[in-house]
Amino acid sequence: MQWKGVMPAMTTCFDQHLQIDHAFMARHAIWMIDQGCSGLIMLGSLGEAATLSTPEKIAILRNMVNTAGNRAPVVAAISSLSTSESVNLAKAAADAGCSGLMVLPPYVYKGDWLEMKTYLGQVFQATSLSCMLYNNPVSYGTDFLPAHIAELANEFPNLNAVKESSTDVRRITAIRALTSKPSIFVGVDDAIVEGIYAGATGWVAGLVNAFPAESVQLFNLASSGDKAAAFALYRWFLPLLRMDTVPKFIQLIKFVQQEIDMGSARVRGPRLELTGSELEEARATVQQALATRPSLQRQSIFPIGADRREHA
Repeated sequence: MQWKGVMPAMTTCFDQHLQIDHAFMARHAIWMIDQGCSGLIMLGSLGEAATLSTPEKIAILRNMVNTAGNRAPVVAAISSLSTSESVNLAKAAADAGCSGLMVLPPYVYKGDWLEMKTYLGQVFQATSLSCMLYNNPVSYGTDFLPAHIAELANEFPNLNAVKESSTDVRRITAIRALTSKPSIFVGVDDAIVEGIYAGATGWVAGLVNAFPAESVQLFNLASSGDKAAAFALYRWFLPLLRMDTVPKFIQLIKFVQQEIDMGSARVRGPRLELTGSELEEARATVQQALATRPSLQRQSIFPIGADRREHA
C-alpha cells in the first residue's frame, strides 16, 4: 500500500430507485484511475456510508477491487456506532481484497483520548492492512492532536497515514515535528496547495469525482514546486473546491458530477437534492468553471456521442 498522490473519496451512485448503480461506479472508478488517481477510497462521508447497509458496503468494496485490479489500491473507510461493528467491517474489507483502511472515530459518541485510542487500536489490530487515521474534528467532534497521532504511529505498526481535515495547515508541520512515520494527506479540498507546501504528500479529494484531470494536475504542479502554474490552476478551481467544505458537500459534489454528465445528483435520505437559491448558485458556479476551464487532456468513460445521463 503506497500512501501518496490523489485518492478520490468516491461518491456512491444510485439509480432511479436509490439502489447502488455498480456498473456506473465501475466506469467512474476506471475514468479516475485513467486520469492519474493513485487509489480509491470507498464508503467515506462523501460515499454516504451512513445510509448504506453492511451488505451494500461489502458489495461496493468487492466491485471496486475487481474493477481496479492491480492498477490502484482500494481503501475502505471504517465508521460505525460501535467498536465491534467497525472491527467486523475492517475484517470484511480485508476479505473483499482491499489494500488499506481509512479509520474514522465512532459516530455520535465523542469519547476521551483513552477511549478513542482503545477503539482505534482494536480496529488497527483487526487486520494486517495498512491504515490511515481520519482526523476531522469539524465534522465528527473528535480531535486527534499531533501528539495523539505520534503516539498511535509509534504503537501501531500498520498506521501509515493520516488524513488531516482540521482545516489548519499548521497541523501538518506539527505532526511532522513529532513523527516522520505516517504519510500526511490533506482532507479538505480548498487547502490542498497550502497543505502540500507545508509537507503533505497526498490528497483525499472530493471534487476529483467530477474533475480528475484538473485535480491530478493541481497536485502535481504544487508537489513539483511550480508555484505560478499551481496557483493559476488553483484560482480557477477554488470556487468548486470550496463546495467540499460546507454541510451539503455531498449534494453539491454529486450535482457537479451531474452537470458534467458524469453521474447523478441522487442522494439517500435524510439528504435531499439541492433546490431553490442553493441550486441556482451551484449551477452558476459550475457554468462559470466550465466556461473558463483550462485546456487539459481528459478522457471519457463513454464512447463519443453516447448519452451519458442514461448510465447514471
